[in-house]
Amino acid sequence: MENAQPLKGENIRPFKVTNRMVLMIAVPMTLAAITTPLLGLVDMGVVGQMGQAELIGGLAIGALVFDFLLSVFGFLRSGTTGLVAQAMGAGDAVEEQAIFWRAIMIALAMGLASILCLPLILAVTTAFMHPTPATRDAMATYVSIRMLATPMALINYSILGLVLGRGQGVLGLALQFLLNGINIVLSLYLGLKLGYGIAGVAWGTVTGETVAALVGLVIVVRQFGRQTAARPDRRRIFARDRLIRMFAVNRDIMIRSILLLTGFAFFTRAGSDLGPVTLAANAVLMNFFLVAGFFLDGMAAAAEQIVGRSIGARYSPAFKNGVRLTFLWGLVMSGTVAALLLIFGDPIIALLSKALDVHREALRYLPWAALTGLTGLLAFHMDGVFIGATWSRDMRNMMFLSLLFFLAVLFTLKPVMGNHGLWLALNLFLSIRGITLLFVLPRRYRTEFAV
Repeated sequence: MENAQPLKGENIRPFKVTNRMVLMIAVPMTLAAITTPLLGLVDMGVVGQMGQAELIGGLAIGALVFDFLLSVFGFLRSGTTGLVAQAMGAGDAVEEQAIFWRAIMIALAMGLASILCLPLILAVTTAFMHPTPATRDAMATYVSIRMLATPMALINYSILGLVLGRGQGVLGLALQFLLNGINIVLSLYLGLKLGYGIAGVAWGTVTGETVAALVGLVIVVRQFGRQTAARPDRRRIFARDRLIRMFAVNRDIMIRSILLLTGFAFFTRAGSDLGPVTLAANAVLMNFFLVAGFFLDGMAAAAEQIVGRSIGARYSPAFKNGVRLTFLWGLVMSGTVAALLLIFGDPIIALLSKALDVHREALRYLPWAALTGLTGLLAFHMDGVFIGATWSRDMRNMMFLSLLFFLAVLFTLKPVMGNHGLWLALNLFLSIRGITLLFVLPRRYRTEFAV
């Protein structure tokens, strides 16, 4: 990659990659990500005030349903970002709009399909989780109401994909603050003040998603009007080759997400075999990984935009600089977070769990959890690079290989090392994901830029 030059004889559109460009995308998206767990804490706090364990359990199970569902449909955000960034790099404003409207159509179709599948989703969740009747009823109330917002939630993914593809991190942050802010305020008002409980929390989410989607659509359409007078016609939006490419990218990212969720599910399942204290300790420590992930996700979003734009512009120096700067900033952020978690891990664990046995158990494995930010750095970074380049098939294939490796290590080390084996397997899973994609990167780079 060191000696690559811009392509000759092609429509090259040079641009400079700077630290400011990286941080203007990464920092806002990191801040936006941090508001999401705050929303979860508020929802849990509201329901917790009802004083019924069944309601808390119902909310927890319902939240897991949407965590899985929206993670699977996350391709609408990431796939749209890469494609829009490439169109931006190529200077094709009309194609940017066409990509967005294709994403909106997919969002509406997937959202409506989810609503129609509600009875099946409730039945599968009940069969898998085996909740008590009261917990099942609370879960069904929450899921049934919140499911109404699924089309709007997926539209918000599409909008966020567009604005990130254009490098508008601050706008993405504003829209996420609007969504989560409305959600938090209404959850408190409807759930506590008006006494609607878990139903109020769900309606708060529906309202937040709907308002954010409508505001986002208005902003995006106005930007389209200022950007160019041209509009993509129906033939352009439904162009067969463009649709096939978008579906292929989204399909591969969706499969990759399912494989990733499968890995985490096996980690949780293996932890449950070690007893309730270990399971609870692992659940507490996974919050440390999530915190590190917020920072890594923000930097990955910067890599997506810059890499995608450089490929659309056919400008290899921007590709190299984008990959280098986003990795270096990711290293700084993940290293800082790892150090802070090691230093302040004890009091943080005390805040998350009042049970002394869980506290002691979590402290034993704290270094493993703090390490995940560093071992996951390359995985998150390569995800950003490959999403921006829309090399989604490689992401899918390398995730599959990494999952097989993870499962082999997990079931080999668990009988020998116990929970230490689980955490070692998780850190290796994260590392192998990044290493396998890094191994593929030079070949993909040479093919893309013909060097």
